[in-house]
Amino acid sequence: MNTPRHPPFQHRASLRRQSGIALVVALILLVIMTLVGLSAMRTVTLEEKMAAQTFDRSLSFQAAEAALREAEAVVEATVPTPAALAGCVAGICGSPNSSALERWADSSFTGWQNAAAVSNGPISITPQYIVEYLGATFPCMPGSPAAGTDCKRYRITARSNAGNDRAVVTLQSIFAAE
Repeated sequence: MNTPRHPPFQHRASLRRQSGIALVVALILLVIMTLVGLSAMRTVTLEEKMAAQTFDRSLSFQAAEAALREAEAVVEATVPTPAALAGCVAGICGSPNSSALERWADSSFTGWQNAAAVSNGPISITPQYIVEYLGATFPCMPGSPAAGTDCKRYRITARSNAGNDRAVVTLQSIFAAE
Protein backbone atom coordinates (compact mmCIF):
# COMPACT_ATOMS: atom_id res chain seq x y z
CA MET A 1 0.00 0.00 0.00
CA ASN A 2 1.33 3.22 -1.08
CA THR A 3 0.66 6.35 0.89
CA PRO A 4 0.57 9.59 -1.01
CA ARG A 5 3.52 11.79 -0.31
CA HIS A 6 3.63 15.51 -0.53
CA PRO A 7 6.31 16.93 -2.64
CA PRO A 8 9.20 18.13 -0.45
CA PHE A 9 8.70 21.79 -1.28
CA GLN A 10 5.08 21.78 0.08
CA HIS A 11 6.15 20.29 3.43
CA ARG A 12 8.88 22.87 3.88
CA ALA A 13 6.51 25.73 3.03
CA SER A 14 4.02 24.66 5.69
CA LEU A 15 6.82 24.49 8.26
CA ARG A 16 7.96 28.00 7.34
CA ARG A 17 4.44 29.42 7.82
CA GLN A 18 4.23 27.99 11.37
CA SER A 19 7.61 29.14 12.58
CA GLY A 20 7.34 32.04 15.08
CA ILE A 21 3.61 31.71 15.78
CA ALA A 22 4.28 29.95 19.09
CA LEU A 23 6.58 32.81 20.09
CA VAL A 24 3.93 35.44 19.27
CA VAL A 25 1.25 33.53 21.19
CA ALA A 26 3.57 33.13 24.17
CA LEU A 27 4.39 36.86 24.18
CA ILE A 28 0.70 37.79 24.01
CA LEU A 29 -0.08 35.45 26.91
CA LEU A 30 2.84 36.91 28.88
CA VAL A 31 1.54 40.46 28.34
CA ILE A 32 -1.97 39.41 29.41
CA MET A 33 -0.64 37.71 32.57
CA THR A 34 1.45 40.80 33.39
CA LEU A 35 -1.63 43.03 33.08
CA VAL A 36 -3.66 40.69 35.29
CA GLY A 37 -0.85 40.67 37.87
CA LEU A 38 -0.60 44.47 37.88
CA SER A 39 -4.36 44.76 38.23
CA ALA A 40 -4.33 42.35 41.17
CA MET A 41 -1.55 44.33 42.88
CA ARG A 42 -3.47 47.57 42.40
CA THR A 43 -6.63 45.99 43.85
CA VAL A 44 -4.76 44.63 46.88
CA THR A 45 -3.17 48.04 47.53
CA LEU A 46 -6.55 49.76 47.34
CA GLU A 47 -8.14 47.21 49.66
CA GLU A 48 -5.30 47.65 52.15
CA LYS A 49 -5.84 51.42 52.18
CA MET A 50 -9.58 50.93 52.70
CA ALA A 51 -8.97 48.54 55.59
CA ALA A 52 -6.54 50.99 57.22
CA GLN A 53 -9.04 53.84 56.90
CA THR A 54 -11.80 51.68 58.36
CA PHE A 55 -9.51 50.85 61.28
CA ASP A 56 -8.68 54.55 61.80
CA ARG A 57 -12.37 55.49 61.65
CA SER A 58 -13.30 52.77 64.12
CA LEU A 59 -10.57 53.79 66.56
CA SER A 60 -11.50 57.49 66.28
CA PHE A 61 -15.17 56.64 66.81
CA GLN A 62 -14.33 54.61 69.93
CA ALA A 63 -12.19 57.46 71.28
CA ALA A 64 -14.97 60.03 70.68
CA GLU A 65 -17.49 57.69 72.32
CA ALA A 66 -15.20 57.30 75.34
CA ALA A 67 -14.88 61.11 75.63
CA LEU A 68 -18.66 61.46 75.38
CA ARG A 69 -19.16 58.97 78.24
CA GLU A 70 -16.46 60.67 80.30
CA ALA A 71 -18.14 64.07 79.87
CA GLU A 72 -21.52 62.58 80.79
CA ALA A 73 -19.98 61.18 83.98
CA VAL A 74 -18.53 64.63 84.82
CA VAL A 75 -21.93 66.28 84.31
CA GLU A 76 -23.74 63.62 86.31
CA ALA A 77 -21.29 64.01 89.19
CA THR A 78 -21.24 67.83 89.31
CA VAL A 79 -24.52 68.98 87.65
CA PRO A 80 -22.98 72.35 86.78
CA THR A 81 -25.04 75.50 86.21
CA PRO A 82 -22.74 77.95 84.41
CA ALA A 83 -23.97 81.46 83.67
CA ALA A 84 -25.65 82.05 80.33
CA LEU A 85 -23.20 82.76 77.50
CA ALA A 86 -20.33 82.26 79.92
CA GLY A 87 -16.92 81.11 78.72
CA CYS A 88 -15.67 77.60 79.20
CA VAL A 89 -13.87 76.27 82.25
CA ALA A 90 -12.48 72.73 82.08
CA GLY A 91 -14.74 71.97 79.12
CA ILE A 92 -17.95 73.16 80.87
CA CYS A 93 -19.49 76.10 78.97
CA GLY A 94 -22.44 78.37 79.44
CA SER A 95 -25.45 78.42 77.14
CA PRO A 96 -24.58 78.72 73.47
CA ASN A 97 -25.26 81.95 71.62
CA SER A 98 -27.91 81.15 69.00
CA SER A 99 -26.72 83.93 66.68
CA ALA A 100 -23.05 82.90 66.75
CA LEU A 101 -21.23 80.01 65.14
CA GLU A 102 -21.53 76.85 67.20
CA ARG A 103 -18.54 76.32 69.47
CA TRP A 104 -17.86 72.84 68.16
CA ALA A 105 -17.86 74.12 64.56
CA ASP A 106 -15.59 77.11 65.28
CA SER A 107 -11.97 76.23 64.45
CA SER A 108 -10.69 79.07 66.67
CA PHE A 109 -12.54 77.80 69.78
CA THR A 110 -10.04 76.73 72.45
CA GLY A 111 -12.29 75.56 75.31
CA TRP A 112 -11.99 71.84 74.58
CA GLN A 113 -11.19 69.56 77.52
CA ASN A 114 -8.90 66.58 76.95
CA ALA A 115 -10.34 63.20 77.89
CA ALA A 116 -8.46 60.04 78.75
CA ALA A 117 -6.32 58.74 75.89
CA VAL A 118 -7.46 55.70 73.92
CA SER A 119 -4.70 53.42 72.62
CA ASN A 120 -4.48 50.49 70.26
CA GLY A 121 -0.96 49.26 69.72
CA PRO A 122 1.27 52.14 68.61
CA ILE A 123 -1.69 54.46 67.96
CA SER A 124 -2.83 56.67 70.82
CA ILE A 125 -5.66 59.22 70.49
CA THR A 126 -6.52 61.89 73.05
CA PRO A 127 -10.14 62.84 72.39
CA GLN A 128 -11.67 66.11 73.58
CA TYR A 129 -15.09 67.26 74.74
CA ILE A 130 -17.13 70.32 75.62
CA VAL A 131 -20.31 70.52 77.66
CA GLU A 132 -22.77 73.31 76.90
CA TYR A 133 -25.49 74.14 79.44
CA LEU A 134 -28.82 74.38 77.63
CA GLY A 135 -30.91 75.49 80.62
CA ALA A 136 -33.25 74.17 83.30
CA THR A 137 -36.62 74.59 81.60
CA PHE A 138 -37.05 71.14 80.11
CA PRO A 139 -39.71 68.61 81.07
CA CYS A 140 -38.41 66.08 83.54
CA MET A 141 -40.56 63.29 82.09
CA PRO A 142 -41.48 64.03 78.46
CA GLY A 143 -45.02 62.93 77.69
CA SER A 144 -46.21 63.31 81.28
CA PRO A 145 -48.07 66.62 81.74
CA ALA A 146 -47.95 66.32 85.55
CA ALA A 147 -44.14 66.20 85.65
CA GLY A 148 -42.21 69.39 86.32
CA THR A 149 -40.41 71.44 83.71
CA ASP A 150 -37.34 72.37 85.68
CA CYS A 151 -34.85 69.73 84.57
CA LYS A 152 -31.41 70.61 83.27
CA ARG A 153 -30.11 69.65 79.84
CA TYR A 154 -26.59 69.70 78.45
CA ARG A 155 -25.27 69.32 74.93
CA ILE A 156 -22.09 67.29 75.03
CA THR A 157 -19.83 67.33 71.98
CA ALA A 158 -16.87 64.99 71.73
CA ARG A 159 -14.28 64.83 68.98
CA SER A 160 -11.28 62.70 68.20
CA ASN A 161 -8.58 63.00 65.60
CA ALA A 162 -5.92 60.40 65.06
CA GLY A 163 -3.78 63.05 63.34
CA ASN A 164 -1.76 62.95 60.13
CA ASP A 165 -4.83 63.16 57.87
CA ARG A 166 -6.45 60.25 59.62
CA ALA A 167 -10.12 59.86 60.52
CA VAL A 168 -11.84 62.66 62.44
CA VAL A 169 -15.04 61.85 64.35
CA THR A 170 -17.39 64.26 66.14
CA LEU A 171 -20.27 63.00 68.29
CA GLN A 172 -22.98 64.87 70.19
CA SER A 173 -25.53 63.93 72.79
CA ILE A 174 -28.14 65.77 74.83
CA PHE A 175 -27.75 64.75 78.45
CA ALA A 176 -30.51 65.12 81.04
CA ALA A 177 -29.44 65.77 84.62
CA GLU A 178 -31.64 65.18 87.71
